[in-house]
Amino acid sequence: MAKKSLIARENKRKRMVAKYAEKRAQLKAEGKWEELDKLPKNSCKIRLHNRCLLTGRPKGYMRTFGISRVTFREMALAGKIPGVTKASW
Repeated sequence: MAKKSLIARENKRKRMVAKYAEKRAQLKAEGKWEELDKLPKNSCKIRLHNRCLLTGRPKGYMRTFGISRVTFREMALAGKIPGVTKASW
């Protein structure tokens, strides 16, 4: 499990990106780069990092499910993800 502070920091970035998204788009369209530089750094979409919704793990993230590979495997073996079965051939 990731530290609570790292998960909270990522959530704070998500809120900030959502708050400034419209303003950033407007400034980019008008070409006002000086004003764009004055906005907070964390309001940039690029600074977001995908994390597992359940554990907060930053690596091995699966976009389709929104969880890490470790959590995915545990849930799949427990039968908690519909339509996912272990491969055998």
